Amino acid sequence: MKTIASAIVTELGEPMHRTFILILFFGLISVSGFAQNPKWAVWETEADTLMSHEDFKGAIKLYTKVIDASKLNDEKSFRVLYKRAVGYYSSGDFEKAIADMDRFIPKFQESYQARILRALGYRELGEVDKQLVDVEKALELSRGEPQIMKWRAGLLMEKGEYELAKNDLLLVKLFQDDPEVEMNLAFAYYSLNHSDSALMAINKSIELDATFVPAYLYGGTFALEEENFELALKYLNVVLRLDPENMTALFYKGVALVELKNEKEGCSCLNKAFMAGQDDAADYLKQYCYGVDK
Repeated sequence: MKTIASAIVTELGEPMHRTFILILFFGLISVSGFAQNPKWAVWETEADTLMSHEDFKGAIKLYTKVIDASKLNDEKSFRVLYKRAVGYYSSGDFEKAIADMDRFIPKFQESYQARILRALGYRELGEVDKQLVDVEKALELSRGEPQIMKWRAGLLMEKGEYELAKNDLLLVKLFQDDPEVEMNLAFAYYSLNHSDSALMAINKSIELDATFVPAYLYGGTFALEEENFELALKYLNVVLRLDPENMTALFYKGVALVELKNEKEGCSCLNKAFMAGQDDAADYLKQYCYGVDK
């Protein structure tokens, strides 16, 4: 049985949405007007309004006018640079957001929000190591904020540092246990070959939220890798009850069924999954469903 649990990791995105990030970071950096130059204050206020309406390009233009006019000669203009970085990030221009933070962070080295914003940009660009540097600094500056620690645990798992990730997640549990923490802990345990602990964490995740589909999907894949096909079916059937269009679960259900010698139903699941774009189903179809003796 090939390893398949890792195949669904990328499907389980982090629960950070750009709109939430925009509200969070925009609220953290409040800036009063430029008393010595009312024109700059007007531009900034107009840009703030455009940001609130998600007109990021319009806001960026006005923030840039403030930055160019002020030449970043005081603290207020640097904080407008931060706002422009939020605009760049929210509009998907991650490299420019990072470039603004590269200028902002040396001036405000105690701002963990700035580190998080730059780390978000690195995340979008797939820069795990650079992301981790900023997340670790943000964690230090925030004095152990659990959400940031959870983020670091995810990065450590991406790097294969499962023991360190497990330790972070166990600490997070002390402050705020939730289905996602338990599911990630399960993945760390499983990667450390602690399959019993992994399934206990999966079941705890389900106990915390009986509708949390990713936990059932992980449970199904773990059970498949352990060749416990009947247990895998129990998890996967719940996934399909909660999310009938989940083709990953349907593919894995097909694998479990053909392994249990139920080729008719299993091949039906595999074929439907393959037609929906699950290319890995092709090998199982060829082996179990299209052989000369079938």
